[in-house]
Amino acid sequence: MRRLMAGAIAGALGLVASQAMADEKVTLQLKWVTQAQFAGYYVAKDKDFYKDEHLDVEIKAGGPDIAPPQVIAGGGADVIIDWMPSALASREKGVALVNIAQPFKSSGMMLTCRKDTGIKSPADFKGKTLGVWFYGNEYPFLSWMAQLGIPTNGGANGVTVLKQGFNVDPLLQKQADCVSTMTYNEYWQVIDAGLSPADLVVFKYQDQGVATLEDGLYVLEKNLSDPKFVDKMVRFVRASMKGWKWAEEHPDEAAEIVLENDSTGAQTAKHQKRMMGEIAKLTAGSNGALDPKDYQRTVDTLLKGGSDPVISKKPVGAWTDMITKKAL
Repeated sequence: MRRLMAGAIAGALGLVASQAMADEKVTLQLKWVTQAQFAGYYVAKDKDFYKDEHLDVEIKAGGPDIAPPQVIAGGGADVIIDWMPSALASREKGVALVNIAQPFKSSGMMLTCRKDTGIKSPADFKGKTLGVWFYGNEYPFLSWMAQLGIPTNGGANGVTVLKQGFNVDPLLQKQADCVSTMTYNEYWQVIDAGLSPADLVVFKYQDQGVATLEDGLYVLEKNLSDPKFVDKMVRFVRASMKGWKWAEEHPDEAAEIVLENDSTGAQTAKHQKRMMGEIAKLTAGSNGALDPKDYQRTVDTLLKGGSDPVISKKPVGAWTDMITKKAL
């Protein structure tokens, strides 16, 4: 009887311990609203990849008024998704963000222009009005203009920067000659609005040699001294990358999972499936480990920002591979 009771108690304790592990919380703050840009994380949750790692992951949608660095600095998230220019700028300003994984290998950022403006090359930007996203998304653009030697304060030899909302209205309404777009999102909004690819001239940052890393995973540096936090992030990254690879192989199903998590009902199946197809091109070739060459290209691009560079000096300690080495 005592052995039976001891066995029952041991089993109960084991169950409690297992449940305690399953309740280990991770809060992820997205850079933008629920969409296929973040499919890997929604897939990892839907397919229980996080649960298999004894994690309970809360995915918090972003939006135009949500800055992930501010959220994590205020204790609202354990890990955030951000573009490296924004993360490095935040680090220099005192929010010590560290890149622990890089699911996106390529940049999807573009400048999309109306062909009827006469723009054929970057040299034709002078005297034009260009729509630019801010809230940390302006840094790659400003560095690019600095490298081209084109002022951003207007005039015949410079460009007029229009602070662009997260839509393409300025291009459609001819308030701007070019607007910022992503290969997987806003470009298709232009197409859906009635313009054809033949009506447009597109400049991909990747092709212009000024691409910077996008959609990396960042944590606060101080937390990396905690072995328990590190272990939690190892399991989080492992499950997240499993989600990303599944999404690449099953793009339509991944898009459906994203739609199921869109509480706003604003997204459509057509747009999300198309987006997922484009996103898969950006995550292709990445196992989650940051390529030092990609990091260096990003830093070099940002340092070439003319008289007002995004960062004033080479960052130290801005990324680590200790998580991915254990996770992958």
